[in-house]
Amino acid sequence: IIVSQIEPLTEQQILGIYGLQQSTQEAEDALSQGLEALNQSLSDTITSDSLSCPPNMANFMGQMAMAINKLSTLEGFVRQADNLRQQTIHRLHEILTTRQAARCMLAIAEYFHRLRALSSLWMGRPRQE
Repeated sequence: IIVSQIEPLTEQQILGIYGLQQSTQEAEDALSQGLEALNQSLSDTITSDSLSCPPNMANFMGQMAMAINKLSTLEGFVRQADNLRQQTIHRLHEILTTRQAARCMLAIAEYFHRLRALSSLWMGRPRQE
């Protein structure tokens, strides 16, 4: 998305950006897999028979404690994703010149602005039922 906005790039910069893209994608994939597994585990805990019809309060409280623990693990995933975002931006800044980095940040901001506008339009669309 941003490469066309920050050209011209040296060969070393292009290699650095594509390497960063690959390593970031691998980290995102790992986070997504872990998040998917956590989501399934949390869903299984919440929908288990012991929560919908608890035979005793101790069992119910134990299941709820497990669910809360899994939610705190979810918070850890959010922190890891935020750290990945910060590291990616930092590494990108190391690859680019100051001018290129500024153009890059403007392009990213414009992309997210358009994404938010599209999301607002999508949410405000008339629904067919």
